[in-house]
Order: sequence, then C-alpha cells, then structure tokens
Amino acid sequence: MSAEILDGRAIARSMRQEIADDVAQWVDKEGQPPTLAIVQMGADPASDRYVRAIERGFKGVGMLVRRVALAADATQERMAEALEQLGMDDDVQGVIVQLPLPLHIKESVLHKLSPVKDVDGIHPLNAGLLLQRSKAALVPATPLGAMELLRRYNIDVEGKNAVLVGRSRIVGLPMSLLLLHRHATVTVCHTRTRDLAKITRTADILAVAVGRPAMITREMVRSGTVVIDFGINLMNGEMVGDVDKGVAEVASYITPVPGGAGPMTNIMLMRNTLQAAQRQRELRDKA
Repeated sequence: MSAEILDGRAIARSMRQEIADDVAQWVDKEGQPPTLAIVQMGADPASDRYVRAIERGFKGVGMLVRRVALAADATQERMAEALEQLGMDDDVQGVIVQLPLPLHIKESVLHKLSPVKDVDGIHPLNAGLLLQRSKAALVPATPLGAMELLRRYNIDVEGKNAVLVGRSRIVGLPMSLLLLHRHATVTVCHTRTRDLAKITRTADILAVAVGRPAMITREMVRSGTVVIDFGINLMNGEMVGDVDKGVAEVASYITPVPGGAGPMTNIMLMRNTLQAAQRQRELRDKA
C-alpha cells in the first residue's frame, strides 16, 4: 500500500485563482486592494525568505504587503506602538508579527494587535471565538489550511479518531478545535504523553507538529491512517517533516514535506486577509 499524496501545491494553485477573482471584485468596489502588514524585529535570513514568499504570493492575487521593520533591540513599548498604529490605519486590513519574538519582548505585546486584523489568529479574542465555534474567529492559517486539504480531498472527519501530536497555540490546539467542530473524537499528545506509539496507532487521522525530524515512524501508524505532517526541519541540507518517509507505505493519505501543509498556510493567510477586509467593511457600514 502506498499513500495518496495530499497535494498542497495543487490545491493552493486552484485556490489562488479563486482568491484572485475575489480580490478583483473587492478592488472594483473599494478602489484599492487589501493590504497585509508584516512586523519584523531584526534581520534574519529565514524570516526574510518567508516574508518574500508572502510578498510574491500576495502580489500574485492582487493584494499588497507592507513591511514594518523594527530594530532587533526595539523595546516592548516600540512594538506595542507599532501594533496600535497599524490597528488604526484604515489602509491596512491584516497584520502579522514574525515569530518567535526576541527574548526581551513579552508575548503579551501581541494583545495590542487589532483582533479584526489579526490574520494569524493569535489574539486571545480570536482564540476564544474559535473555542466558541464563532464564525467571527480569524483562525491560524496552518491548521485552517490542513482542514481545507481534508475538505477538498473529500476526507470525512466526523466520528473519526483524530490524534494530534503537538499542542502549540498556533497549530496543535487550534487544529484540535477545528477537528472537534467537525465532530471528530480528538486526543492531544505532548511531551509528557506516556506510550505515544500506543495512542498514535489508534488514529484514523494523525496530525503532527512538534519540530522533530522523522519523530513519527512507520511502526507508530496503523494501516489506512490519514497523516498530516506540519513539520519543517532541515536535516543534512534537506527539508524533512516530523513524519518519517516510511509512513507513506502504510498511510492512506499523507501530506508531503515540502509541498503539503506549507503552501496551504500561505494561501489561507491570503484568504484570512481578504476575509478580515470584508469584515472591517461590514463594521464600518454598521457604524
């Protein structure tokens, strides 16, 4: 048995055209495209590459990206001021902050994000709205992209046993809630989980986001499982996931690394930005 590939690149390509069409309609009505602001602290080659990829993607669908560069030693107050200014700027519809933050910056500064512009879904208000199954929630793009992959491949999650390995607030936890909202039975595993392999072998759907290359091996996955690998790791100059390549021999579906969850993250960030712009317009119309 060999797993069918959940091709994030192919789905992202088709979604890109859908989003481009929606952006064109937006521009016809509003006169200017939605704009995403990216706040960066300091210079980091990996971060710069990621931002350039976002810029190319957004440009390709007709949206704009504004970089807000802060010095690596900028203060907590300077970061808070930048976020507050972007929150009041009517020419900006989405805001993301490049993570992780420098050690001297407390994560509480992210509370200064405007919740309606928080297209990464990291503000406490959006986290709470997701918990309550509110359609007003802006959801982190990575798990949202994985759910879209499942939907477009007609993989039903209702009633299935879903196991998450990893409980981060931007991938594991929101993914668990999205699966619960689709009526899966969800187990969340983490660094203190005992006998991890025993639990992962119960999964109909296994999603892994731990940042450890090839942590999940073939022996930890039962035949027919749908596997979503969120991992991005460099090993011997090669990009690999958190799931060993041998798992593809037993899984029914699997996301490749690269080319699976990654392209879906960027495309959902575009969709979130357009969605945020639409909601801000609705709020202005009601005011």
